[in-house]
Amino acid sequence: MIIAIDGPAGSGKSTVAKAVAKRLGFRYLDTGAMYRAVAYRALASGIALGDESAIAAIATGQAITFAHDNGTSLASRVFIGGDDVTEAIRSAQVDDAVSPVAKLPLVRSAMLTQQRSLGEGSDIVVEGRDIGTVVFPNAQLKVYLTASAQERARRRAAQQADSGHVVDAREVHDAILRRDEIDSTREHSPLTAAEDAVRLDTTNLTLDEVVGRIEELACQRR
Repeated sequence: MIIAIDGPAGSGKSTVAKAVAKRLGFRYLDTGAMYRAVAYRALASGIALGDESAIAAIATGQAITFAHDNGTSLASRVFIGGDDVTEAIRSAQVDDAVSPVAKLPLVRSAMLTQQRSLGEGSDIVVEGRDIGTVVFPNAQLKVYLTASAQERARRRAAQQADSGHVVDAREVHDAILRRDEIDSTREHSPLTAAEDAVRLDTTNLTLDEVVGRIEELACQRR
């Protein structure tokens, strides 16, 4: 069974998806780590981030795989082309490179192929912005998470504070709105809810309430 969770920035997709995977005993497919692995390989190879064909060649020719300890939901190691890049893909350099890489159409197309291959015949939870519409349009359960811009900004600011970074709440709110505009109007794979997705507004819900609702839906669909 494939559970596809989409939604705008700050809607809690990653946190919810990981919690749902643990609750159901599914695997969490970390698509963000996949793009990070490609970005890392491009940087390590000295490829310019605007060289779409060269980066797409990496995404097409080097398989990205995950290792799971004792059948756990979350991957413990990440590999590209057989090389362990688990720690390397979390560097500041990769942080800066992953967005330019992830927006390249040829790279997204190659990642789509790899993501579908990893998801075939598996019980997985996947989150993103085009999972239910593009990557897994036949997913048995599609959920579109959202929340008010104010609440999403509050969550992002709280996350930054927990990490020791002081941020201006208004700046975070404005950044959320800009990201919404970019994601929903981009030419390739724009953010939108699949027609058959269950819309779930998490503004006034706890994490446990959201996970419980998705668990109920998954049991119904199975």
